[in-house]
Amino acid sequence: MAKNRGTKVRDAVEFKAETMRGRAGFFRAGQSVDGQWWLVDPLGCPFFMKAVAAVNRHGRAGAVPEHRGAYAQAVDAAHGHEDPAGFARSALQRLRSWQVNTLGPWAEPVLAAAGLYATALADFRSCGVPVIRLHGVHVPAVFDPGWAGACDLRAAEAVAPWAGRTDFIGYYTDDALGWGEVKEGRPSLLQVCLSLEPGFFAYHAAWEFVLAPHGGDLAGLAKEWRVELPNKEMVRQRTLAEKPLATEGYARDQERFTREFARRYFTETAGALRRHDADHLVLGCRFEQPPGKAVLAECVYPKVDTVSWHCHGPDFAEQAELYAEAAGMPLLLTAFGLSNERFRTAPFMPHSGPTRLERMLRDGRKALTAACGHPAVVGYEWARWADEADETPPFGAGLVHVDDREAVEHTELIAQINARAEGVRRRSL
Repeated sequence: MAKNRGTKVRDAVEFKAETMRGRAGFFRAGQSVDGQWWLVDPLGCPFFMKAVAAVNRHGRAGAVPEHRGAYAQAVDAAHGHEDPAGFARSALQRLRSWQVNTLGPWAEPVLAAAGLYATALADFRSCGVPVIRLHGVHVPAVFDPGWAGACDLRAAEAVAPWAGRTDFIGYYTDDALGWGEVKEGRPSLLQVCLSLEPGFFAYHAAWEFVLAPHGGDLAGLAKEWRVELPNKEMVRQRTLAEKPLATEGYARDQERFTREFARRYFTETAGALRRHDADHLVLGCRFEQPPGKAVLAECVYPKVDTVSWHCHGPDFAEQAELYAEAAGMPLLLTAFGLSNERFRTAPFMPHSGPTRLERMLRDGRKALTAACGHPAVVGYEWARWADEADETPPFGAGLVHVDDREAVEHTELIAQINARAEGVRRRSL
């Protein structure tokens, strides 16, 4: 049985039985009678996740790169290229000193048994079916007839290292999908699918979807959308020219099609994970930005257990309320960091106001403290272990710099907040 590695919540928490999700003896999630969501650890203790992603010897999220970058070379110099245990000991000591209790995705495999809880990424986008990439859309082709089978195979691979383990929280289905939400000046998901090459099943599914109510008649569709539609190629040309369809008629179809797309995505990915591992939580797809109400309407229990999203800047409160209101679900704040462009490009006023560094730390403290106290948020994840090679301290994203020195401008901040996170959470009631 895993031990509780986080700060214990000493006062008993009474949960609404109907909100509990997950299996006893493993991590669960539930809402207390006073309306606050929590993760619940395998011993039954309320738990707030404090994670760091990409804790590994190459310092990057994703697959191990062929070229060993500056951080990997620094680790080699300190621990030796053939000594993953040396890196693991050093990293674990640091993480514990910062009050971190969970490893995010892309962690060094040797750390999986090092005394922290863990999460993992299933990465269904790379399961083998085509991926739609156009004008901000970046999603697997869920209308492909091979989608369900590919999800099942990928789920079997993803759960193999974790099945049965009580130190594992759960799986993210994907990271940073682009859902083609409606934005001014950019084609949305339905328009993109209507503009794909005919080799994509999503192209045929989209046209069947919009033409079926009109008996397959383009003229009827054109009247409904109030656009000129002499042929299907016209939609493709508009999309290539980045001219979005934006009429009320199109918007209604866009909403319905997006919801069907999201239904297929969450049904198959979460279903495949649960078939192969019924013990662990499904943590959602790590939205890079708000995907719109149609997607969030399908990103709900029992398909997924939490909604997870990236937050790179100081606007945590606005985003959290958007997700909380739309989904009514427990939330995980993922890929948090202070290296947002707004910090780097904000003008410096030499005679007044805070410096960019002061503003970054102030806003970062405010956002993380708010996350700890938000009733729907059950944990957060720092975006990266190590800076990118082109980042300049103190405006890097990592908790260590490329020379493996501690980034104290970030670590002192999270160590303080992590140490009092549970207290902040209880006082927010």
